[in-house]
Amino acid sequence: MTPLVTAAVLLAAVTHAGWNAIAHNITDKLVGFTLIAGGGMLIGLVLAPFVAFPAAGAWPYLLCSAVIHIAYYALLMRSFRLGDFGQAYPLARGSAPLVVTVLAAVFAHEVPGGWAAAGIALSCAGLTGVALWGLRGRKPNRAAIGAALATGLTIAAYTVVDGLGVRAAGSSLGYIAWLMAVQGAVIPAYAVTRWRGGTVAVLRPFVVLGLLGAALSVAAYALVLWAQTRAELAPVAALRESSIIVGAAIGALFFKETFGARRIVAACLLVVGIGLMLHAG
Repeated sequence: MTPLVTAAVLLAAVTHAGWNAIAHNITDKLVGFTLIAGGGMLIGLVLAPFVAFPAAGAWPYLLCSAVIHIAYYALLMRSFRLGDFGQAYPLARGSAPLVVTVLAAVFAHEVPGGWAAAGIALSCAGLTGVALWGLRGRKPNRAAIGAALATGLTIAAYTVVDGLGVRAAGSSLGYIAWLMAVQGAVIPAYAVTRWRGGTVAVLRPFVVLGLLGAALSVAAYALVLWAQTRAELAPVAALRESSIIVGAAIGALFFKETFGARRIVAACLLVVGIGLMLHAG
């Protein structure tokens, strides 16, 4: 993985944690995700005329990814309702890279070498530790953990599908524009039918914050898609999940959630894992 690709994925990690924190901060999760998904759709529609149209071979992947992303949004909303941000976010993100590694080996024929495999394993261990070692004696919320793990499976699925799709598209910007345009309509459409005439009143107090989240979301995933055209899927997925450190820090600073010494150890495991992956690249 080149320094430029590494920098792009790390920037994506920071912006991704940012939009997830915004989504968690908006108390009504349907409001937050309506603005983020709808804002992403608007950005995609504005961008689409100025970028290359995805090649025909990319559209089956793009449409499949749109369906998976809708499931991802629904599960992420549930995760944020049930669990702390500093645990739901890391567990969802941390469970994905190992699944991506397996799926990439099966569908993209990308089998990681020794250094990369060790790095991915250490990163996943660190990410999971960040999520679970913050419980501080509390009983784990099984529903929250289940929702977060299910979210992780959707993350792994769309990561591989989009990795294959963006390579077939011929343009990473074209792919992200149309992906956002297609997937972004569903949640706002559902919200409008639920709120009926009160939609504008419900959304108005959170418009600026929600649209900022949408911009960060599109930027984060555009960077990841571009990186997937330049590097193998599994290391990109694992490196992207360094966003968990940012997420844990946001949880501690802004949501008053505990971090603790064990989480610091887990974060160190993550850093070592990333170092091994970069050594392999």
